[in-house]
Amino acid sequence: MGEEVTKMGEIGGPLSAKLQRPAHFVLVHGISGGSWCWYKIRCLMENSGYRVSCIDLKGAGIDPADADSVHSFDDYNKPLMDFMSSLPDNEKVILVGHSAGGLSVTQATYRFSGKIRLAVYLAATMLKLGFWTDQDIKDGVPDLSSFGDVYELGFGLGPDQPPTSAVLKKEFQRKISFQLSPQEDSTLAAMLLRPGPILALMSARFKEERDDIDKVKRIFIKTTQDHVVKPHQQEEMIRRWPPSDVYVLDSDHSPFFSTPFLLFGLLIKAAASVGCH
Repeated sequence: MGEEVTKMGEIGGPLSAKLQRPAHFVLVHGISGGSWCWYKIRCLMENSGYRVSCIDLKGAGIDPADADSVHSFDDYNKPLMDFMSSLPDNEKVILVGHSAGGLSVTQATYRFSGKIRLAVYLAATMLKLGFWTDQDIKDGVPDLSSFGDVYELGFGLGPDQPPTSAVLKKEFQRKISFQLSPQEDSTLAAMLLRPGPILALMSARFKEERDDIDKVKRIFIKTTQDHVVKPHQQEEMIRRWPPSDVYVLDSDHSPFFSTPFLLFGLLIKAAASVGCH
């Protein structure tokens, strides 16, 4: 009987829907982060039967590259592009980008729209074409000037050239990114955050070669207590490139730490909206 059920599922019989593989989430971190950011969400998802892949972009997480050597967005985002390229043609994933990871998601949607069932922007930079205009920069780049001199900068091209990397100074990290998160998570972050390749990120510019990108459903998750991508910036990006749905979390910039169960619930709700279980 077991063999018969399997065969029925394989040929698209009446039980095939029940035998579909679970939703596959691909999680992409923001600047200075890494796949480690998602440890709570990954645990919740895998314990619930979902498939999860967490990407380390170039110079992030355990990737060995130095951020000061990463000067183009294509180079920075190559690990995600390689991962998407390696997926079977018949597999569709739910792509989730946090913060600057939204730029990574957008580029992936341009190049691999047929492999993406849903794009989720979590407190993320959601700009259809990346950084082309002053308005794009105003909406998509964090303005932390109210906190003072918060960055440690790297100058991989020389001291007379624009900075190539940045990371928040340790004394500002909790106050800016993790103010509502458990102390142990902000401590973990302080040990693992790395300089992010800001020169590469600011070079993220996309060309709308075809309309495939708007065929991929998008959901934006707003974070109402966010000091990094501020609520008014999120609202402006939503207004300029409206997603299918907007969900709201009363969280800081790091809901995978501060509200993991609520975030997990919203991600599962998002998956259900495109027929994934």
